[in-house]
Amino acid sequence: MNTKKLATEITPEQCAAKMMETIPTIIKFFRAEMRRNASFLPESLSIPQFRTLAFLDRNPGASLSQVAENLGVTRATASNLTDRLVQKNLVSRVENPQERRHVLLNLTETGKYHLQQVRALTSARIASVLANLPEEQIQSVAAGLTALSSIFEDLITE
Repeated sequence: MNTKKLATEITPEQCAAKMMETIPTIIKFFRAEMRRNASFLPESLSIPQFRTLAFLDRNPGASLSQVAENLGVTRATASNLTDRLVQKNLVSRVENPQERRHVLLNLTETGKYHLQQVRALTSARIASVLANLPEEQIQSVAAGLTALSSIFEDLITE
């Protein structure tokens, strides 16, 4: 068995370094696009507000504490942010029947629509950027993202 690595092979450490270098750039692009696309809609949203809508879309009935943890902010900050989303009729707040001191947060139909619109516009922009890549690279990127998603989803649930 040949133990020499080919020049094109990459070590896990090199891959990790490349991920840490690349992912922030991609996130920065996503945020800029979401901000730009949100400005076309009647209800303008900040990135933390958009992230809150996306979190509630994935976690219906989440608590204020869960929103704060997801955003990396205090409960007070999450509460102020959520209040603005409730005022815009994008999020509903309902008392938890099991524990009246806690509230359950959900997207309203307007909130779901707003989130879907921003996502669709942003996705279309990303697709236009990817359209410049050869088909084999697009397939490679998709396969890599699928693998990363699977690996990191498993780690999150542990």
